[in-house]
Amino acid sequence: MAGVGLGPLRAMGRQALVLLALCATGARGLYFHIGETEKRCFIEEIPDETMVIGNYRTQMWDKQKEVFLPSTPGLGMHVEVKDPDGKVVLSRQYGSEGRFTFTSHTPGDHQICLHSNSTRMALFAGGKLRVHLDIQVGEHANNYPEIAAKDKLTELQLRARQLLDQVEQIQKEQDYQRYREERFRLTSESTNQRVLWWSIAQTVILILTGIWQMRHLKSFFEAKKLV
Repeated sequence: MAGVGLGPLRAMGRQALVLLALCATGARGLYFHIGETEKRCFIEEIPDETMVIGNYRTQMWDKQKEVFLPSTPGLGMHVEVKDPDGKVVLSRQYGSEGRFTFTSHTPGDHQICLHSNSTRMALFAGGKLRVHLDIQVGEHANNYPEIAAKDKLTELQLRARQLLDQVEQIQKEQDYQRYREERFRLTSESTNQRVLWWSIAQTVILILTGIWQMRHLKSFFEAKKLV
């Protein structure tokens, strides 16, 4: 199953952008199958200074029952996260079920990769493993009941905290949208400039070629005494 991307779409107007920012951030669950030591990666578009929480659990294929069963505790799962610049943000070994957390410091596409480094899977699961993955981004990654219990917040205070977090996340989404538009503008200007210089170079080459041909033909005709 293909990865799920967190791409904020281009919106028409400020209100549409706010609505898309609300819809774009949240929890997305999926599952996929991997083989022994096979790596599966997903691309997430994440604004800067945004918390991301991933929860996963694994199931092994039972040949006799022909169903997926909970994995044994000894199964190892390695999680690696890279930022848009290719720098490793997180690289850690977990068990058959776990939770990983990281905070983005650079806006853009983050690569989240998971793979099992256990050879026991080949013996007991026929090399077949199912991984359930749930990724939570932004304010959806906050555990508000836990925050309320820890800070002793009333229901009204907790709701205000949620609204403030949502506003902050919307601002991050808007900043990221402007960042994408600026990168697109710079790329377009660079491409247009290269096309312009290439067109000028082609024109100069054509003019020089025409001049050379005219001189060559004139010399040829003079040699043949045709002029």
